[in-house]
Amino acid sequence: MKNSFSMLTAALLLLSSLSVYGAEITLIAPGGIRAAFEEILPAFERTTGHKVKVTFGSGGGTKERIVKGEPFDVPVAQPPLDTVIASGHVERQSETPLATVSIAVAVRAGAPKPDISTADAVKRLFLGAKAISYPNAASGAAAGVSINETLEKLGIAEQMRPKIKLGQGGRGAMELLAKGEVDYGLTFISEIVTEPGVEVVGPLPRDISTPTGLVGFLSAHAKEPGAAKALLRFLSSPEAHAVYRAKGMQPGR
Repeated sequence: MKNSFSMLTAALLLLSSLSVYGAEITLIAPGGIRAAFEEILPAFERTTGHKVKVTFGSGGGTKERIVKGEPFDVPVAQPPLDTVIASGHVERQSETPLATVSIAVAVRAGAPKPDISTADAVKRLFLGAKAISYPNAASGAAAGVSINETLEKLGIAEQMRPKIKLGQGGRGAMELLAKGEVDYGLTFISEIVTEPGVEVVGPLPRDISTPTGLVGFLSAHAKEPGAAKALLRFLSSPEAHAVYRAKGMQPGR
C-alpha cells in the first residue's frame, strides 16, 4: 500500500503546495482513524516534502480541543459537528468527510465466532457472556458512548453493568480480551484489526449501532493554508480511501 499512491495524486498535491515545500502541518484526530493515518501520513510526507505532527485522542476530547481553539492546522472530528462549526475555529466550507467506522465485536484469536447478524442474536450473546470489554465513555471515548447507546437500545444496560470491564481506549479493551479477562471485546473495527491476539467477528447491526463519521476541516488559523489544504485533499483521495477500506472503514460519509 505504501507505494500505491498514484502519480496523478502526487502531482496535484505537489502543485498545490509548491510555495510552502517542507512545511510542518499539525493534525489532531480521534483514535478511531489512527491505524489508517499511520499508513497515509508517511505517504503524504514522501510525496510533498511536508511533515505532519499528529495528535490522537478520544473522540470527545479531540472535539473539545478543537472547540477551544487549540492551534491545529487540520482537525478531524466526529459528528455531530454543530459545536465545531459554531466555534469559528474551522473553515466551514472546508468540511471533508473522510470515512465512517463501525463498532465491531471481537473474540480472542482462534475462538469460535458467534452469530451477531441480528439485534436479538447480539442481545443473547451479551446476556450469555461472563464479561465484555469496551472503551470507557467517561474518558471521552466515542466508541464507549456508542456501545452504551447500543446496550440501552437492546434494553439490557442494567443487566450488563456487572459484566462490563472498561478499557482505556480501544487498545485497552482489546488487551483485556487478549488476556482472557472477558469473553468479547467491542470497539471501532479499525482499533481491532491492528491489535494482537484478537480477531474481528464483524460490525454490530445498523439498527442497534450507527457507524461513526470522521470529518476533516481546514483550521481557520492554519499557519500554512496551502500545505494544510494539500493534506486534507490527500486524506480524502482515492488512494487514502483504499487504506480506509483495508482498515475496515468505509470512505466518505
